[in-house]
Amino acid sequence: MNGVVTVFPSKTRQPQTTRSWDFLGFNNTVKRLPDVESDMIVGVIDYGIWPESLSFSDTGIGLPPSKWKGTCQNFTCNNKLIGARFYKADGNFTLEEKSPRDINGHGTHIASIIVGREVKDASFLGLAKGTIRGAIPSARIAIYKVCYASGCDDHDILAAFDDAIADGVDIISISIVYTEPGDVDYFNDSIAVGAFHAMQKGILVSACGGNFGPGMQTLQNPAPWILTVAASTIDRKIINSVTLGNNMTIEGLAVNVFPTNSTLTPAIYDRSCSSGKLDKKSVDGKIVICGADSNASEPFKTGAQGAVMLTSFEDNVAYTYPLPATVIGNVNDASEIESYMFHTCKPTAYIHKSRDAHDTQAPSVASFSSRGPSGITPLVLKPDISAPGVDILAAFSPKGSVSNNPDDKRSVDYNIMSGTSMACPHATGAALYVKTHNPSWSPAAIKSALMTTASPIKTISSLEGEFASGAGQIDPVKAVNPGLVYDTSESDYIQMLCNINYSTKAIQTITGKNVTCSGEVKGYESFLNYPSMTAYVDSKQSFKRFFVRKVTNVGLSDSIYKATISSPQPLLNITVTPSVLSFKSLNERKDFVVDISGGVFETNLVVSASLKWSDGVHNVRSPVVVLVSVQ
Repeated sequence: MNGVVTVFPSKTRQPQTTRSWDFLGFNNTVKRLPDVESDMIVGVIDYGIWPESLSFSDTGIGLPPSKWKGTCQNFTCNNKLIGARFYKADGNFTLEEKSPRDINGHGTHIASIIVGREVKDASFLGLAKGTIRGAIPSARIAIYKVCYASGCDDHDILAAFDDAIADGVDIISISIVYTEPGDVDYFNDSIAVGAFHAMQKGILVSACGGNFGPGMQTLQNPAPWILTVAASTIDRKIINSVTLGNNMTIEGLAVNVFPTNSTLTPAIYDRSCSSGKLDKKSVDGKIVICGADSNASEPFKTGAQGAVMLTSFEDNVAYTYPLPATVIGNVNDASEIESYMFHTCKPTAYIHKSRDAHDTQAPSVASFSSRGPSGITPLVLKPDISAPGVDILAAFSPKGSVSNNPDDKRSVDYNIMSGTSMACPHATGAALYVKTHNPSWSPAAIKSALMTTASPIKTISSLEGEFASGAGQIDPVKAVNPGLVYDTSESDYIQMLCNINYSTKAIQTITGKNVTCSGEVKGYESFLNYPSMTAYVDSKQSFKRFFVRKVTNVGLSDSIYKATISSPQPLLNITVTPSVLSFKSLNERKDFVVDISGGVFETNLVVSASLKWSDGVHNVRSPVVVLVSVQ
């Protein structure tokens, strides 16, 4: 089967469902290389695209670059949207469109975050109104539709990777995961296999980490050759509130664009608001106070005027509901509402329309964002990076459901969505910007640049640390000129696969090559030349670990870098040998060793520090993380 990447039992996956670029310091005044950007092609593997969106207008854009080998299936492309394919190996298009057209909205949203044209006065039904754009508005987009209402099948994903590589894309963005968290060996993982083949051709693959947080070891797409992205907040949050009949107004979170009805409406209480629990006669026209989190579908179905969900979990994400709604996550506020409901003869309330507010805690990791470590390669820190993935306004399909409720018939051209699916295209856009300035860099070098120039996220707990955020929040502008990069070759990844005891057949499935491991283990996955360092301690004993790394000079030809340990931990002793690296030319490489030792840990936690190489101009920061899991 010539051209076939690999064969294994196909599973079904699911997608993970603008202020963001300005928040990252990536505004309209950053240095651009228009001719280079216009030749860049982004491949998006997802739900398809809505080609008529203004975000994909080709006004003022010239012909596609000559390297482009792709095609458009079943609709007309333009000089912006230059490729569109769709896949359905089982041939079942029931209730689906036989084309790359997006009737969900997920794929359109993602594509516009990366390369969307500037559109003024965009909003979600009047909320968050302003000018939106993607990272590289002049770049081209190619769409590979593999997702439908039934999910996204592995065999279609592999076929899409195959075509994207052959078509000539420069980078691939994929916001798809399995339907449940859990470890999947790389040789059984279509995204890991497809991404490896893309890496072999010099194409970086950016993938979402999943929306299964905040639990540890819930991460997906953890292969070391993938840029795995966590979701973080921006400094704009969407809030609304509920006013009770006693004149108490309590702030909540929801994307609610229904007009505020300031007339107090009768309210009733239900402990769960779960399916089949509400009586239409009792609920119709009233506001339902739900004693637990809910998607509000049951109050909506039974004719409620609105819903207020009370939870014990303070979230940092606003979701959209099919009726006026808000979520109260503060325990004290929820208790106040319950007390009012239980002690008032005829309780009433009304729900306010949502508004923008400034989030002083941003960036912080989204509650839903999946946490590492990976169970396959736990000594490679994952996720790699954090990027905006909360309350993101971007283009949408007018056929998509804004609240994921099929009976919500609102149709919009722009929608506010949250998920690592939204974070991933931000990282893709940042990576593409780095590539426009450094076209010869390998996928690993681009990833390294993004990681070592990222800003640490300080609002994470000691129980999760960088397993929530990765190296930190992306900074596209700094990443263009990182000074040093940790480069990694295909042979390095193959050696790592040997080190974790993958069989010859398993490695062949991933790489497409006949590989014979030497039998000599050269350091497990922790010896991979990665821009972060991770150790695992699983007993109440003192420990020692070491990491061998190599950096390549991409900054100033004649430079001296000195090592420092920032955020030093009293529980760790970290030394770097040598502590000074002297370079005389560009692309010169230098080795160093990081030694870590520590005493006895009594409880589970994540202990973190950072190694920083600095020449006075560049600061090259790598997380050093110790995961303690004692019994």
